[in-house]
Amino acid sequence: MTTEAVGNRPSIPAPRIVMAPPRAVRSAVTTLVLRQIRRSAAVVIVAAAGMSALVAVQYQSTFAGALDGPALQALAANPAIRVMFGPPLALDDPGGFTVWRTGTPVAVLVGAWALLVATRITRGEEDAGRWDLLLAGRVRPADLVTRYLAVLAAVAVAVGAAVTVALLAAGTTAMGGLLHGAGIAGIGLWFAAFGVLAAQVLPARAAATGTSVAALAVALLMRMVADGTETLAWLRWVTPFGILGEVQPYAADRPAPLVLLVAVALLLAGAARAVAGRRDTRAGLFDVSNRRPRIRLLGSVGAFAVRRALPTFTGWTVGVLAYYLLIGTLTVSITAFLTGNPRFAELAAGAGFVALGSAEGFAAALFSLLAIPAGLYGAARIAATAADETSRRAVLLFALPVSRIRLVSIDIAVATAGTVLLLAAAGLAMWTGAATAGAPLGVGDALAGALNVAPVALLCIGAAVLALG
Repeated sequence: MTTEAVGNRPSIPAPRIVMAPPRAVRSAVTTLVLRQIRRSAAVVIVAAAGMSALVAVQYQSTFAGALDGPALQALAANPAIRVMFGPPLALDDPGGFTVWRTGTPVAVLVGAWALLVATRITRGEEDAGRWDLLLAGRVRPADLVTRYLAVLAAVAVAVGAAVTVALLAAGTTAMGGLLHGAGIAGIGLWFAAFGVLAAQVLPARAAATGTSVAALAVALLMRMVADGTETLAWLRWVTPFGILGEVQPYAADRPAPLVLLVAVALLLAGAARAVAGRRDTRAGLFDVSNRRPRIRLLGSVGAFAVRRALPTFTGWTVGVLAYYLLIGTLTVSITAFLTGNPRFAELAAGAGFVALGSAEGFAAALFSLLAIPAGLYGAARIAATAADETSRRAVLLFALPVSRIRLVSIDIAVATAGTVLLLAAAGLAMWTGAATAGAPLGVGDALAGALNVAPVALLCIGAAVLALG
């Protein structure tokens, strides 16, 4: 080859790498996060605001003027009432009654959503390999975590604003509605930050989710114990639900506890950002995995389905057992209170809770709440099946002579069995607590009351299977 031939060869321009400016990258990540959570966030906003507005409006027609001074004092003095719903404050006000009746359920709903979404869209996306392209560009892990936290915080504020607007529309005072909405937003921010931190510290999404759910359950139980026992009242200041109760909307209207709630949430968020910059991708700050091989329940598809469900089932069962065991011990106190205050029994009957003065009626009313965790457990198990497919963990199973219908059918059977066992465990826990307190609740009645909500839980499983299909 001559020099002239080489010189006549057409030149190839060097490739130009065009990288998006940081502002465009941040905007793209924000849009991605919003797309991932927009549907569930809309459901939580509607549920939280709708529940608050509904109770406030119903108060005007059902409870307004029906509670006199002695009745309110008896209600406030009953430790069982305080354990279940918190200290009854400003019950003569529609806003105060709404906060007392729906404050804890709404806070638990928002907190559970925040932590579950936080672990799913952070560690779940990372474990599935969908963060690789994001981190291959100009986005650092700490910046990515910060952007996700900012979006989750914005949604938490939106939930709190919706609750405030709903209470104002129902005719409650502005200061109480604003403080209660801010407290709900603070709970969402707190558990979102905790979920993101757990996703950075622990080595997998399952561990992060389990730890976050356990933290929520412990925080709720600590609030219940603090409200029911004067000597342990200081526990309110170490649990976000207790700090939320110290705000006392429509009563004392204390904004100072909100500062503490938000400050702790910001500390958790800062810790999550710091840890994100110190760990490797798809690895936690601490490796808590067992290096010894675990080969139990790997002999068949059915056994493998049971193996996958056991950790989740254990966590849900422990939480349900603890709650209904505690509630069972309050049976005597609640029934005696309603027997001695027939006006409250009449109001409860008007709200749909009949026969609360008996142990069986009280258990039936509390078991109606059991449909929520049981249905969520069953739906979560089917959602895990979908996650195994989208993350390609089920590829090796499909490579075997195992059809998708067979695999899904086995998962449905395992989820159904787990749901029934979860309900039975709640019934036995309720009976054990009632028997400890000397309440006349038979084990058969307790099991029948718990299993009575099985159709609702199974309906949730069916809806999840339909969505999977």
